[in-house]
Amino acid sequence: MRVPAAQSAEVTRWRNAVVVAYGFSGIAFASWVSRLPAIRDGLDLTPGNVGLLLLCMTLGSFVSVSASGLIVLRFGSKQTIRIGSIMVGAGLVLAGFGTSVLVNPLAVAAGLAVVGLGTASWNTASNVEGAAVERAVRRHIMPRLHGSFSLGTVAGAGAGAWAAGAGVPVFWHLAVVGALVAGSVATAAGWFRADITPVAEETAYRPAGPDTFDDPSTGPLPIISQATTGPEAPLDNKRQIAQAWRDRRTLLLGVLVLGLALAEGAAGDWVALALADGHGQSDAAGAAGYGLFVTFMTVGRFAGTLALDRYGRVPVMRWCAALAVAGLGLFVFAPVPWLAYVALAIWGLGASLGFPVGMSAAADDPVKAAARVSVVSTIGYGAFLCGPPLLGLLAEHVGILHSLLAVMVMLVVSFLLSPVARKAG
Repeated sequence: MRVPAAQSAEVTRWRNAVVVAYGFSGIAFASWVSRLPAIRDGLDLTPGNVGLLLLCMTLGSFVSVSASGLIVLRFGSKQTIRIGSIMVGAGLVLAGFGTSVLVNPLAVAAGLAVVGLGTASWNTASNVEGAAVERAVRRHIMPRLHGSFSLGTVAGAGAGAWAAGAGVPVFWHLAVVGALVAGSVATAAGWFRADITPVAEETAYRPAGPDTFDDPSTGPLPIISQATTGPEAPLDNKRQIAQAWRDRRTLLLGVLVLGLALAEGAAGDWVALALADGHGQSDAAGAAGYGLFVTFMTVGRFAGTLALDRYGRVPVMRWCAALAVAGLGLFVFAPVPWLAYVALAIWGLGASLGFPVGMSAAADDPVKAAARVSVVSTIGYGAFLCGPPLLGLLAEHVGILHSLLAVMVMLVVSFLLSPVARKAG
């Protein structure tokens, strides 16, 4: 069935708006991370104090992602993303103000906590919106949306490096980024459509392929089911979240995502140090190694759409988990340093699709998408937030390189759980 041109143009604008939301989320994240050395120096912080600052953001993120399902069900993905982006923008401004003007660690901590609160719900809502637009364009575009986040981090890190080199005060840098993030995403959200009834022609199309987008539950129903009227509304939303936490497939998807997310998070925190301490590389070479990992993870996300369209979720997820296991194992036991860099490329490709495919699978039933995506996101965030510190404790006893073998165990579990990503029938 042919989609009318006007409707196709509307869906294209919708898709582009979601790309903006993902991209600016990456820019916001990389902007404050890239200025962390300047924040440390400006406040004269010890490593332990820096850790406490980061803990404030971590706590804000975890509180936010835990409540994200209720927030999206109550306000819809459009408003959640708007509010989240504005909170992130305000948090960046406050963190910069606390660094350069007030010179007060408590103000910076408060700013980062606000960034964490805004980011996690924003990301959950973006995944709900992304899954909806994925059905509308009838292709597996979620990996490319997450790839847009990765490109945003590259852009944000590049701008941060320039700002640091040019001596731009942290306040002015983060203030500009915060205003740009809030203004751009809040404007783009005007094109979002996941909160409204989808058009019948979009949902009637049944493409050939291993994972189709013809779920009959999309029919005349809203993509996000919101019970926002009447005295029972909050209870209804809580019941949806509770049911999602009791749903076996949703929990297994969460564990599947957890393994691959842990592989991604462990690389972010430990690859540079593992190259330096375990493979005798310089600090600069360690940083370059992480850059190589991120590059191949981004490549994997943009190439993932083609692989998923052709082969479907289950084979692709098996390949990803297998590649991640092979890459991580080679990285740990590489007899020469150059093999460790080859291993990082394989590891990056393997870790690339876990989160985006998990989000798509959680949102197969659009009526329950917000609740189920929030559950899978919470479990996945647990890997990002808790996994790397636990690896650090393990590294105290077995060394950084061998501590990464614990990640391989979870990757094997993800490999075995790959069938749960099959489209729910």
